[in-house]
Amino acid sequence: MTVLPDDGLSLAAEFPDATHEQWRHLVTGVLRRSGRDVPDAEAEHALSTALEDGLRARPLYTARDLAPDPGLPGFPPFVRGGRADGNTAGGWDVRQRHTVAGRGAVPADLENGVTSLWLVVGESAGIPVAALGSALEGVHLDLAPVVLDAGAETGPAAAELLRLYAEQGVAGEAARGNLGADPLGHEARTGRPYDTAPVAELARSCAARHPGLRALTVDALPYHEAGGSAAQELGCSLATGVAYLRDLTAAGLDTVQALGQLEFRYAATADQFLTVAKLRAARRLWARVADVCGAPRAGAQLQHAVTSPVMMTRRDPWVNMLRTTVATLAAGVGGADAVTVLPFDDALGLPDAFARRIARNTSTVLIEESHLTRVIDPAGGSWYVERLTDELAHAAWEFFQEIERAGGQAAGLRSGMVGERLARTWSVRSAKLAKRREPVTGVSEFPHLAEKPVVRERAPEPPSGGLPRVRRDDAFEALRARSDAHLAATGARPRVHLAALGPASAHTGRLAFAANLFQAGGIEPVTDGTFEESGAREVCLCSSDAVYEEQAGAAASALREADAGHVFLAGRPGPYPGVDTYVFAGCDVVAVLSAALDRMGVS
Repeated sequence: MTVLPDDGLSLAAEFPDATHEQWRHLVTGVLRRSGRDVPDAEAEHALSTALEDGLRARPLYTARDLAPDPGLPGFPPFVRGGRADGNTAGGWDVRQRHTVAGRGAVPADLENGVTSLWLVVGESAGIPVAALGSALEGVHLDLAPVVLDAGAETGPAAAELLRLYAEQGVAGEAARGNLGADPLGHEARTGRPYDTAPVAELARSCAARHPGLRALTVDALPYHEAGGSAAQELGCSLATGVAYLRDLTAAGLDTVQALGQLEFRYAATADQFLTVAKLRAARRLWARVADVCGAPRAGAQLQHAVTSPVMMTRRDPWVNMLRTTVATLAAGVGGADAVTVLPFDDALGLPDAFARRIARNTSTVLIEESHLTRVIDPAGGSWYVERLTDELAHAAWEFFQEIERAGGQAAGLRSGMVGERLARTWSVRSAKLAKRREPVTGVSEFPHLAEKPVVRERAPEPPSGGLPRVRRDDAFEALRARSDAHLAATGARPRVHLAALGPASAHTGRLAFAANLFQAGGIEPVTDGTFEESGAREVCLCSSDAVYEEQAGAAASALREADAGHVFLAGRPGPYPGVDTYVFAGCDVVAVLSAALDRMGVS
């Protein structure tokens, strides 16, 4: 480390060093003035944010927040990346997903920045095995790696891809990608296992004749899409990877060969720091597995990050561009080897050419224009990221051990233990979503009832029958669908009249709050004219607490006389006669809106 000479210009020389205790004492004073009387020792906890898996994000991290040494990039425990050069040599692999053949999508992607292909193969859920050749027509297979996702049809799909390699004269060492065998991932999706005997043969073939081709994928997306937390996603991936190592070594591969046959797939979300920590923790945990297996140098995890399907919304899908941009940035900073950006209209059906272009350009802009890959492990050394990585790794290891005690990943799936744990996590998160503690822009916050629907061609139905697939917008989407059906049947949406009390300075804030809240359920707020003129049967009073004390009771009584069927008040519950329901920040918005639609006769 270079030590600069003292030039006598230190800007902080005249000031004493501030201590952690002083900062905490000042925070306590601020909290006290805001009405929260807490002792100094609890100040940080009062300002911390609860995360899943029992973790908390604190308001301040310092050098006192020690974490284990992450090592160097390219060396165990690989926290800082599986390669010594990180992604600085050209950036990450830009990998796009395709579920149908033709339409010119594959050539267009490869000509415009995509560097590998992820093909979903299957008679009902993707590209038929027999159509794999036409899907890859014109693709130079020695230049474009191919990753298959074929479920129970992995054997035939792999055989067809290998035939295409031979047909093009691709040398064994030039073939790159992954044959995509993932029996446990398929079982998690469908509830049905498939024969794993051919998987070991595929791995032996790849190890012997195609060193750049891997046979197995450890796909953690089924657990993420079932509502699992970051630690649960990691724990399930570890348990799955360990199960595959056991199978491969039992089939005759040595440990190094077996480790070299696995690729891991994780979700990247718009929670950028959690995503960065998750990818770093995943590498550390897998390095620990490799170390226990006696091959620490072979423990560099190959990672494929996919922007989270759970965070994608069907309403106001344009906002998905922002979500996927943040998620892609997090995946790159976290050190993912390959990144798939789902198009913004992915939740609506087959993406159009514009959506695919935006998806692939997301990576291009981050790599080529933002120069994100010029730095190896950009988050390394951050006290917050290093601490979060460590805490997440411990939580994930604990869940992994729980699965192992239950008999392993297969036993955990078949007994229902894994599904129950994921469902429990999603239930807690669903409550936060319903109360808008986790807001969804364009859906639970700032919805647009007059938005023109984005319509796409129907996509193949994904595999089902196993773990559920959830989305953050599910509850609000159900409410909006009811409103849409009512509009189609009657020509009008359900309505609520917003009755403003007092001057504009008193009612403007809560009027906007109430309008936003009701539109999240597809209920049109009416602010013009009187209640009788609005055509609504329900009404919401909007004003300040001071005005409520003077006018709320009388206003509610007058509205009752005007035949109002239900009276809301925008604010905390209070002693106001005639008010039926209070709507406020933190209330169960989904329950309130669902009950309102029921009363309005919206089926």
